[in-house]
Amino acid sequence: MSDEKILSAYAKAAEQGIDPRCIPQKLNGPVPEDNQIIYPDYPESDQESWRFLFHRQMQFLPGRVCNEYLTGSEKLKFTPDKIPALKDLSAVFKKTTGWKIARVPGLIDEQDFFELLRRRVFPSTDYIRGKNELDYTPAPDLFHDMFGHMPLLTDPNFASFYQMFGEAAFNAKGIQRKWLETFHWFTVEFGLINKPDGMRIYGAGIISSLGEVQHALSNEVEIKPFDVKKLINQPYDVWHVQPTLFAINSFEHLENEFKNWTKKEGLIT
Repeated sequence: MSDEKILSAYAKAAEQGIDPRCIPQKLNGPVPEDNQIIYPDYPESDQESWRFLFHRQMQFLPGRVCNEYLTGSEKLKFTPDKIPALKDLSAVFKKTTGWKIARVPGLIDEQDFFELLRRRVFPSTDYIRGKNELDYTPAPDLFHDMFGHMPLLTDPNFASFYQMFGEAAFNAKGIQRKWLETFHWFTVEFGLINKPDGMRIYGAGIISSLGEVQHALSNEVEIKPFDVKKLINQPYDVWHVQPTLFAINSFEHLENEFKNWTKKEGLIT
């Protein structure tokens, strides 16, 4: 199968006339990183949206989200009072796991995305969804990027895994690219983790979604044990709540299984 015929789920959706904000953008040059990022002059309505979304999601997270996420949120000093500054969050990353943050204009081309990850740079937007999209937005925004993704990047094992993911995905060819897209979906975006006190959420797509955070641990979801070969061949739909999810045993488990699989595939050395 040629690379030209293997499109990401978002690229396929874009071809079908879905929201143009979901069409990946190719970066034309360097983007601001770390201390270069300027805090936007947000209108008060944007700060209100952050407060509303923050309070709403936080009421569902206790007893559902993993402790590593909550610890990361504390390290990043998330509060409902104000949209965080990307350069301040980047400073925390540098001290905890050696990562940085880059400000990007929206959904970016996958190769640009992977190149940043392999350098331990997390690409984030700095605009928030509109009032008419508080319940759901198909496009990336700062609430998903910050609230959903960033806390786990303060965890050493998850951060190490994600850097490896960027390296492997950057090197992938043909069907490997589809496999890695699916791997990302069922881990980084929609992953679950076994804990002594029960099943918990760690995927950013669940954590930042009103519908998914209530749905993911319900009886309506089939939870499968983490198995790379089964996971990468699991069909999924980006536009509906997820009927099937996979559960890792720990972030060290995720890191080691990913390392072993990508070495066998020749994606990392």
